[in-house]
Amino acid sequence: MSIPSPSRTSSTGSDVSNDKKTSAQMPAKKTPNDFKFGKVIGEGSFSTVILAKEVNSNKEYAMKVLEKRHILREKKAQYVNREKEVFNMLSKHNHPFFIKLYFTFQDPERLYFGLSYARRGELLDYIKKLGAFDDRCTKFYSGEIILALEHMHSLGIIHRDLKPENILLNDDMHIQITDFGSAKIIKPQEEPKSADNTDSQGRKRKNSFVGTAQYVSPEVLKGQQVYFSSDLWALGCIIYQLLAGLPPFRGRHEYEIFQKIAKLEYEFPEGFNPIAKELVEKLLVLTPEERLGCEEMGGYQPLKDSVFYKDLNWSILPDQQPPELVPYLPAVDDTSENLWSDYKAGLDEKQLSRLHGIELHDNDKPPSTSSSPSKEPGVSEEERKALLKTQAETNNFHRFVKNNLVLKQGLVDKRKGLFARRRMLLLTEGPHLYYVDPQAMVLKGEIPWSKELRPEAKNFKIFFIHTPNRTYYLEDPQGYALEWVKKIQEVLNRYYGT
Repeated sequence: MSIPSPSRTSSTGSDVSNDKKTSAQMPAKKTPNDFKFGKVIGEGSFSTVILAKEVNSNKEYAMKVLEKRHILREKKAQYVNREKEVFNMLSKHNHPFFIKLYFTFQDPERLYFGLSYARRGELLDYIKKLGAFDDRCTKFYSGEIILALEHMHSLGIIHRDLKPENILLNDDMHIQITDFGSAKIIKPQEEPKSADNTDSQGRKRKNSFVGTAQYVSPEVLKGQQVYFSSDLWALGCIIYQLLAGLPPFRGRHEYEIFQKIAKLEYEFPEGFNPIAKELVEKLLVLTPEERLGCEEMGGYQPLKDSVFYKDLNWSILPDQQPPELVPYLPAVDDTSENLWSDYKAGLDEKQLSRLHGIELHDNDKPPSTSSSPSKEPGVSEEERKALLKTQAETNNFHRFVKNNLVLKQGLVDKRKGLFARRRMLLLTEGPHLYYVDPQAMVLKGEIPWSKELRPEAKNFKIFFIHTPNRTYYLEDPQGYALEWVKKIQEVLNRYYGT
């Protein structure tokens, strides 16, 4: 196995191979002493990425440092060589949506790849921070990924591990795709059919997959043929995740995820953009040759012509100002008029009271601030007392619910703009929705109930509770937003007969 030798390069990454140049004209080989090494900005299975500043030029690089012993022990030399080759191919063409390799060098213990520094970090971090992207941001960033894949595939490169962790953002918030350790290079005139089923001695290996479980395509998972459209499957997963907050295939362990991928077993959350849904369904297709964007389906133009991208100007995308990434704000949807269906025109005393948060209760609905709880259906008074006794003894949040039975509780992030506060949300009989600071153990407030209250799921993580005066923006970090909406709606129906 060969380990990459030091590359004699200029600061722009161009190889110096002209034999006519004298040794005095050759740029000196770089060494670790030419750099100041700062914080760790990424870690892989056999590498560490460290922010480094070159002493002479003051330029910052993302320095990928690989331990030679580990590479040889794990027999990863072919992956290192392949990644270097891919980086060189992409850097030569200077495409704006890829991390660039500027130089390589080595010392007795380590290999060093000097890469461009994507200061804004991973796309995944923004998905986690915001919960999900809106349609505009999803369209923009998935559009950049499409242009990157189109270019990469034209060079014969299949990424095979495309995921939000490997999509970085530069100073201007444009994407920078990285991590080509799992990549496959298809040489000209070569059909991308053979999977990596043999080792360096030509011996047959057991089938295994490259990539990450949630984004790996069925054919890669089964160790079958290698296709450019394996990256299009990953694109479908990413578009879904940008809008839903979580990838489409999820499970308690990898085997469960693999089973779901093989069966194409996933679902869309309520409210998922139907046009985006149609696009995702055309990408998440079990047969590689039938995925939108692949050569057999007419190439990338039909993908770019999708209705979802009708307003996107592909020619200026690399130079366009990216849309601001902000938390999703509830837009007016097809059912929004339901919020107003029970309101009457005019501004009488009752309407003024409602606007000030004071309910003048009708006889056909329970008071939203009732201190005497309504009984749960099917629960006798004796059973209720027993349940309350157990709740008082075992639930630390019992003291905040005014002796009401807790019907559902869980930690949520209560958002206001870019800021989020972790709260324990408590749905109780009555009905009541209390939220408590779980650290300070202080009751922070209560979401007011009325027959106009309406829960709405944006995706698996984000849900809204619409009230006449305010919409509460909530995020369940565990991805149980649909369960919250279902339970709140169930209680709403029970108490208000809606």
